[in-house]
Amino acid sequence: MLEFRYDTQLLIDGQDLDEDEIADYITEHFKGDSLICCGDEEMIKIHFHTNEPWLVLEYGRTLGEIYDIVVEDMDRQTRGLKG
Repeated sequence: MLEFRYDTQLLIDGQDLDEDEIADYITEHFKGDSLICCGDEEMIKIHFHTNEPWLVLEYGRTLGEIYDIVVEDMDRQTRGLKG
């Protein structure tokens, strides 16, 4: 059993985005691991393992338009099932 089940990925299209501030917010407010947050002032990619992917999506929406959303169940994947 994985501690954090859902591989959550999304792109955020916005203005004045700061990858360090976004990464700090996610780390401080959401339980998870394997955070990758990279991009520039207009687009950020987030990759995060969590049990509550909807919270990450809600936060991303406050920053701009979110798209290319992927939420994969890594527990299912480890059992050989489609994630």
